Amino acid sequence: MVSRNFASGLTRRSFALGSLAVSAAALMAGRAMAAPGDFIGGSAEWVQSYDASAGMRVSRSFVPVLSPQTLAATEQAIEQYRQLAAQGGWRPLAGGERLRVGVRSPAVVALRQRLIVSGDMDPAAGASQVYDSYVEGAVRRFQTRHGLNATGSINSATLAALNVPADVRLRQLEINIVRLRSYSGNLGQRYVVANIPAALVETVENDVVATRHAAGVGKIDRQSPILQTRIPEVNFNPTWTVPASIIKKDLIPKMRVEPTYLTENRIRIIANGQEIAPSSVNWNSDEATRYTFRQDPGGEFNSLGFVRINIPSPHGVYMHDTPAKGIFGDDFRFVSSGCIRVQNVRDYITWLLKDTPGWDREHIDRVLQSGERIDARLSSPVPVYWVYITAWAGPDGVIQFRDDIYGKDGLGRTPVAQAETD
Repeated sequence: MVSRNFASGLTRRSFALGSLAVSAAALMAGRAMAAPGDFIGGSAEWVQSYDASAGMRVSRSFVPVLSPQTLAATEQAIEQYRQLAAQGGWRPLAGGERLRVGVRSPAVVALRQRLIVSGDMDPAAGASQVYDSYVEGAVRRFQTRHGLNATGSINSATLAALNVPADVRLRQLEINIVRLRSYSGNLGQRYVVANIPAALVETVENDVVATRHAAGVGKIDRQSPILQTRIPEVNFNPTWTVPASIIKKDLIPKMRVEPTYLTENRIRIIANGQEIAPSSVNWNSDEATRYTFRQDPGGEFNSLGFVRINIPSPHGVYMHDTPAKGIFGDDFRFVSSGCIRVQNVRDYITWLLKDTPGWDREHIDRVLQSGERIDARLSSPVPVYWVYITAWAGPDGVIQFRDDIYGKDGLGRTPVAQAETD
């Protein structure tokens, strides 16, 4: 719903997650099924090339987050965490050292022990003080499972994630198993899931993930709602009517310091059906809240990009493209005013319209390139679920955690950590 122009300046994750907790015995017994694990990361379509056991990697999964397999695996993960928490969990790691490949330090020994307990590192890798490629690979695996930028180095966000206690992560799994059970019914043969804490969109067909997309979701103070509805329509080359909340919170302050902003971004002011000039508005008052602000179509600058995906709901939110594609490479993608921006939107709408006659990929591309304002009605509306799942496990035994960014788990804030640039 909000454009790059109003997006948060945050480009790095500011809340860190905790770790996978599995007892060493159960973990090693499950090593064979830990490869490959769930891939969560949207745009990072790559295979890790570090010098580590293939069994320690996390790669792509086609199992939906809302599925009987995920539910069963998460139930097993809870039992593993109960055992680990009963054994005391893991020791916190000390900060202060910049740990990365090539570093020699006693702190690396403690890091190895921590990664072995969580199943990210093979015990056969030893207890050396050297931060070698095996440690780097284990750290990458840990970071990927927690939605962190997989640098392979220990930054503040990764350290905070490593230090979240096992009993806290156990409680998080117990909270999320209730959420997963609430979606255990028939969700439909074809449906879409937007997992808000993971900032991720999945399209699902016949119980298999068809496409997966990184997403930009609502800021902490402008949250994306939990909802269930259907997608009836795709709007090509849409205009954007600025919501009242954005006019007040963002646009008016912007115009006070940058008077040419509206003109440069092709946003028109409409009063009583007539366009008026920005210079005629008193920006030091709330006068602008009485007008309509409408941005011209144009994927290069329009806040909705080339496509808007309608989803009827009482919240006035929807899904859309964005001209600010760079956000999809960020760890912290809580940047919108409640709507959800979708990466690789052409793949997404091609999947949505696949059963609608006349709307193949070639036709979609032509319409997008034409700039023509066109609506496409789906022949069968597709169910869509915006959910809040912060912890789950895949059938391969890999457990995922994400930030409780909106505080819905009720466990208090996780340690705040600004990720370092590595």
